[in-house]
Amino acid sequence: MRESTAPEAVPVPVKRGRGSYLRQLGSDVAKDWDLYIALIPGIAFLLLFKYAPMYGIIIAFKDFNIFDGLAASPWVGWEHFEKLFSSESFLHVFRNTLVISVYKILFLFPLPIVIAILLNELRNMAFKRTVQTVIYLPHFLSWVIVSGLFLDMLSTNGGIVNKIIVALGGEPIRFFLDNSIFRTVLVSSAGWKETGWNTIIYLAALAGIDPGLYEAARIDGANKWKQIIHITLPGLIPIILLMFILRLGSVLEAGTEQILVMYNPSVYNVADVIGTYVYRIGLGEQNYSFTTAVGVFESVVAFILILSGNALARKFFGRGIW
Repeated sequence: MRESTAPEAVPVPVKRGRGSYLRQLGSDVAKDWDLYIALIPGIAFLLLFKYAPMYGIIIAFKDFNIFDGLAASPWVGWEHFEKLFSSESFLHVFRNTLVISVYKILFLFPLPIVIAILLNELRNMAFKRTVQTVIYLPHFLSWVIVSGLFLDMLSTNGGIVNKIIVALGGEPIRFFLDNSIFRTVLVSSAGWKETGWNTIIYLAALAGIDPGLYEAARIDGANKWKQIIHITLPGLIPIILLMFILRLGSVLEAGTEQILVMYNPSVYNVADVIGTYVYRIGLGEQNYSFTTAVGVFESVVAFILILSGNALARKFFGRGIW
């Protein structure tokens, strides 16, 4: 007698109603109440300093006057955005911002990855820790101090770099006054300050790679280069994608604080970015509505870039931030 070969019943997921979710949430809160209480300061911070100020976005759609106040200022609709996109000065500033950001991504984004891989291969732990400490300490210096250091080193009047150039038979270079060089100074100083700090992030990711993979690769005859290509870099892909997507979100923030303390009118043509433009127009000319419109535009572009970067990462690498 033949046995029945009826297919097994596939379990159908049970849809839980809102009441069920609320009961589960209540159960979770009761179980880990201390952890939920610990969340309160962080949530309060986000609400107070991130979400509450978003009400001020309406300034971009008003002819804001500090004496009339936000509520009494008249609505002007999209007037400031039309002025924004038709402004030659803003388009020039926008172009500068993109150029400086692209330079920083091209030259500085891969640098901490390379340094992290090199440090990971060191076996002398004392030397490794010393190098780590030396390269990440500049992160804790303010841009005012960093600017002062670079001004002293690159000065045409007694700067050590120009002294070396003159000693070798060259002419002093005006690093902070030459339009063709100033962007290089910006990228170099940003790399000196932040590369070591970013390296720590990749070193932490490298610590999570299974050492057994390297042992198996050595047994199979893989040299160091092949181990890096086939084990180290694939292990870093998740954190590289995360950092790159977050970096995309700050493309229009080309280092406002750095540029504010380092640039001068002689290099406005190549160094004036959106952040410094907002600072000069908003506070200098008290044109708050127009600069708010600039800020809204910057935020919308950043939001679109993060969404696009995450979508592309999911499409080509199968993973993203969410």
